[in-house]
Amino acid sequence: MTGADEAFVDDALHVLTAVLLTPAQFPSVLGDDYAQACAALGLTPVSGGYGLVLGQDGHGARWTVAVDDVSLVAVAIASWDCGMEYDLSPDEHTVVATLGGWPLPLAVAAPGVPAPHDPEPEPGEAEWPVLVPPDAGGWGPAQRRLGADEIARQWATWREQLDDADFASDSTTPAAETDESAEINETSEAAEAAPRTVRQVLDAARAYTVTPPPLGRVRSSFASQDARTLRVDGPGWSLVARTDDIAFVLLDEEPRQVLPVGRGPELSGLLAALDLMAVRPS
Repeated sequence: MTGADEAFVDDALHVLTAVLLTPAQFPSVLGDDYAQACAALGLTPVSGGYGLVLGQDGHGARWTVAVDDVSLVAVAIASWDCGMEYDLSPDEHTVVATLGGWPLPLAVAAPGVPAPHDPEPEPGEAEWPVLVPPDAGGWGPAQRRLGADEIARQWATWREQLDDADFASDSTTPAAETDESAEINETSEAAEAAPRTVRQVLDAARAYTVTPPPLGRVRSSFASQDARTLRVDGPGWSLVARTDDIAFVLLDEEPRQVLPVGRGPELSGLLAALDLMAVRPS
């Protein structure tokens, strides 16, 4: 328990959302792999993982509660995804840590309480770190991973803007900006740099199939009956792909640029090998 736990007592948490923190599913904003994500919250990377419950107390303060009852949180998330109501109320004995703030941006707030704000320690208590979402206007590892997450969620939107004739197999097209409109705009300078930087990413991803990386750096999730969505991360880069299609690469050194990688024998084989070693949701 942290100092924040002592401030968060006898005050019901108004739950706004929840996410899983497991080797196969964790908020990418927190790190390139499961251990990094846990370290960002001061948690031990146990094999079973955690559930993260985000909400507000009666005064409106933001709190993130980590619980070890992962199945309870998973059921709640699945119910919400299906449009069903579910009262997520973790037992106090399952609480591992209570952290001030939210690591993710939320556009909602609990009704009937003050606007969301960072909690403050009680008088006489030491300050503790407060979780904050990454700056949406900046660019770095967190924003790069969030960009890859967006592409994975909106795959059809991104993919329909590319014609296979626009680029050769196992090559890259001109870069695209990761803005909300998801429009792909040609940028000649980025296009010239793409073959060098993307080749390094593909080589790094291929190295994962020889020497397994930290748990969670290669994740596979359902895409369709015959395909999987892959999320692969490494120092300075992220790759999102479908096993039956192309890939997109994002780089720390190329702010807000998305580099598509055309499908061919090389990429096809690489994605198949990555999928075989990837961790998958249970």
